[in-house]
Amino acid sequence: MKLDIYQIDAFTDEVFGGNPACVVPLKEWLDDELLFKIAKENAVPETAFFIVKDEKVHLRWFTPDVEMDLCGHATLASAYVLKEFLTYSKDKIVFESLSGDLIVSVNDDLFTLDFPSRIPVKTELPQQIKNALNTQPVQVLKSRDYVLVYESEKDIRNIEIDRQVFDQINLDPGGVIVTAQGDECDFVSRFFTPQASILEDPVTGSAHCSLIPYWANVLNKQEMHAMQISERLGKLQCENCGDRVLISGRARTYSVGSFWTK
Repeated sequence: MKLDIYQIDAFTDEVFGGNPACVVPLKEWLDDELLFKIAKENAVPETAFFIVKDEKVHLRWFTPDVEMDLCGHATLASAYVLKEFLTYSKDKIVFESLSGDLIVSVNDDLFTLDFPSRIPVKTELPQQIKNALNTQPVQVLKSRDYVLVYESEKDIRNIEIDRQVFDQINLDPGGVIVTAQGDECDFVSRFFTPQASILEDPVTGSAHCSLIPYWANVLNKQEMHAMQISERLGKLQCENCGDRVLISGRARTYSVGSFWTK
């Protein structure tokens, strides 16, 4: 079977920035085992598979290791492929997903994701995570992911993870967000996943489901600019909307091709 594939850099306005996602349109669902094999072969943080059906687009996300319940950058990449390559006519795309219906609005080259808010609450940090960090946070919270708050952007840039210790904990399907107020933006972050093929996710849209309500409360601002300061750097425009968050960004095409499953 021959399938089309698009590799898209999301939450960036230039190639080699943001977070790479592979997008594979399907006409019918393949076995999960095959979907995992494709995701592993692609070796990017996330591969998105979708089927256009009537008024909605059924969307699923796979890392090389697990199927995710929510992924921002691969949702943005999927919307980009629908508009840029598949001539999808609607300005609002409704994705049917494990996290319910997700709406992506398109305004020129800006894609806005309407995602559920996941307000983090105070908690204790597991010892394995504490031991894996070279410096400790000033506050620990959790929603799907652990949210570790630090004093400065410099602290976030200097975070180091002892992977041998870090991988002792299984947070499937979550991860660890480290965050602080930004020097040139409202807030910055990085994202790490234990026991994953890719330790640091370059840009994590779903993490901002927790970061946006947290920083909106701290900064007393509903609209914010955020950066995920991985090596590839991600740029996100954020808005807090009660039980929903709006996450906006751009995308660029890295490659377009096809592959065979047999």
